[in-house]
Amino acid sequence: MSKAYQHFINGEVVQGTSGRASDIYNPSLGEVSGTVSLATTGEVDAAIAAAQAAFPEWSGMNPQRRARVMFKFKSLVEAHADELALILSEEHGKVLADSHGDIQRGLDVIEFACGIPHLMKGEYTQGAGPGIDVYSMRQAIGVVAGITPFNFPAMIPMWMFGVAIATGCTFILKPSEKDPGVPMRLAELMLEAGAPPGVLNVVNGDKEAVDAIIANPSVRAVSFVGSSDIAHYVYRSCAEHGKRVQAMGGAKNHGIILPDADMQQAVQDITGAAYGSAGERCMALSTVVAVGNETGDRFVDAMTKELDKLKVGISTDPKADYGPVVSSVHKEKIENYIQMGVDEGADLIVDGRNFSLQGYEKGFFVGPTLFDNVKPTMQSYKDEIFGPVLQVLREDNFETALQRPSDHQYGNGVAIFTRSGGAARDFAQRVNVGMVGINVPIPVPVAYHSFGGWKRSAFGDANQHGMEGVRFYTQTKTVTQRWPDGETQNAAFSIPVME
Repeated sequence: MSKAYQHFINGEVVQGTSGRASDIYNPSLGEVSGTVSLATTGEVDAAIAAAQAAFPEWSGMNPQRRARVMFKFKSLVEAHADELALILSEEHGKVLADSHGDIQRGLDVIEFACGIPHLMKGEYTQGAGPGIDVYSMRQAIGVVAGITPFNFPAMIPMWMFGVAIATGCTFILKPSEKDPGVPMRLAELMLEAGAPPGVLNVVNGDKEAVDAIIANPSVRAVSFVGSSDIAHYVYRSCAEHGKRVQAMGGAKNHGIILPDADMQQAVQDITGAAYGSAGERCMALSTVVAVGNETGDRFVDAMTKELDKLKVGISTDPKADYGPVVSSVHKEKIENYIQMGVDEGADLIVDGRNFSLQGYEKGFFVGPTLFDNVKPTMQSYKDEIFGPVLQVLREDNFETALQRPSDHQYGNGVAIFTRSGGAARDFAQRVNVGMVGINVPIPVPVAYHSFGGWKRSAFGDANQHGMEGVRFYTQTKTVTQRWPDGETQNAAFSIPVME
């Protein structure tokens, strides 16, 4: 049955009026499964107006009551997890187990946000001066917005709106037009959890909607996750409009394998990190740097054998390790990068371009692909491929291996595989990357820490979730108070000092 998604504004589904729509595909079938209306500037402005109207009541509510709404929302998402996972898998293509993981990692941040009464506490100093006390308070910044990518349609929206709404902000979500089903359903569940209409609004759209969010002066802050070029555009545009902005971009995550690593475990870890979700993760470990040719030979031989065991299947196949990529356009892009690697002289060990699944020949499938002897000068190494493609570089020593992720234009995540505590500690301290794993292939921090890369992987000075998220969606007000004791003080013309 074909779906036709609209918008969710002020607690209601609102029909789009633009006359423009985008097709939604089932990537396993390679067929259109629905459409999504693309918002006009007027529809975006209507959502922002609804959020602005809801802000005074919501931000004025005591934090315990907001926390209760978040607890209820968490329970509702858990109760509907199977439904949400099926929607996600059918629109995105990732397998059901991975969709459940997508939802759970979002819920981890909702759990963190349930502690907002504690997280919003300010500071107090009694007797900062003669009869003077000083205290600070955190207050919600206002209407805020999130622009989210196709690859995590549950997790990343919850990373953003979970913290923002808990602090007292009201929220405009502009999800990817490729898989809007889960974000729309989350908005309905937030309303059911007790959030007043207008607290969480969803506008589906393309660049027109993004630009409308950025241009509207009522939006105080924007959070973005997507490609680096668009992240930079959002960062620059928001800065020009005087908004706070956190803009997360692309990645090229490296796994450094030292000669003393547990190779069997490293291969298992990297297989899941490189090929899970068909490599469509900003934290996918898409590049291995083997220290020494013997290490490289051992890894490539073991990985080649491991890839023979991988099962690529439709998103609802419980035995599949990963499913199709999100679109035919993205499939073609990945295959073009594979050809680029061949043309640049890398050794193509396993070629996934000719993969076809019987009965699902029109699906957007790319088989697991493995390159060896990739060089840092190759364009296929410099760019983010965002598919089930693993590239292996070889370096002679630890120092040159350390330079590969440190010198790369992206700085999202990196992992080192070793039994040496000294080497791991030295690597973690010196590598020029924002998130580091030590024998952990996908070092996404837990919800009470913060997520964020360096260099072209992130623009702005604020990370996602954790206390950085609380600070991003709030502003600090500091009060200096003195109560009259009946004695008149003489006028003071120099700056006050606390003595």
